[in-house]
Amino acid sequence: MADTATTASAAAASAANASTDAPPFQLGKPRFQQTSFFGRFRHFLDIIDPRTLFVTERRLREAVQLLEDYKHGTLRPGVTNEQLWSAQKIKQAILHPDTNEKIFMPFRMSGYIPFGTPIVVGLLLPNQTLASTVFWQWLNQSHNACVNYANRNATKPSPASKFIQGYLGAVISAVSIAVGLNVLVQKANKFTPATRLLVQRFVPFPAVASANICNVVLMRYGELEEGIDVLDGDGNLVGSSKIAARHAQLCHSTGHACH
Repeated sequence: MADTATTASAAAASAANASTDAPPFQLGKPRFQQTSFFGRFRHFLDIIDPRTLFVTERRLREAVQLLEDYKHGTLRPGVTNEQLWSAQKIKQAILHPDTNEKIFMPFRMSGYIPFGTPIVVGLLLPNQTLASTVFWQWLNQSHNACVNYANRNATKPSPASKFIQGYLGAVISAVSIAVGLNVLVQKANKFTPATRLLVQRFVPFPAVASANICNVVLMRYGELEEGIDVLDGDGNLVGSSKIAARHAQLCHSTGHACH
């Protein structure tokens, strides 16, 4: 019955889209083809689009209701694919997929540019003191920890102690590596002042990359022990997998290190 309703909604949306360039809407699926780099690139641009930070409560409710209407086959005539894709983008940007609760604005994926950029600039400031190095590394890992927690897999609840362990582990590793590398650079007499300054500019990268990996593994260690839910192509739960959890964390950690 649900499939029939969804098919009816899809047909209604398709009929209203004869003159638009938006692809046919698929609930829960990416708008852009994931088989090409450009498609994946556009997909992630959608995810980090900061414009979704300014969506009003009323617009969010309308987006959620539109998707519910589509799901149950009660979509009103004239709704376009573009409207459906926009509604899904808004919902996914603001609401947690497991709890349907609003994610605090600074910790959304769409908040990465406005809230993360100042931290990145702070990490790259030249001639930093010990205090400023510690401060920016602490702030960066605090932000990362909150982002990881806010976007966690809520189908596998984990105790608060895991969050604290991940947070402390990330902060300690980031600060230790950053301070240690800075001390080594300062004591490297073979470096000219210009070379020393250049090397110092790259110190934040290994510190942040290693700390981000530590943060992810410690905060989501429960997923490695218990596995994560695996869904089929129709969104139905088929079981729990530790292999999928390892693969997800590897991709997540690599992505953190790269950005």
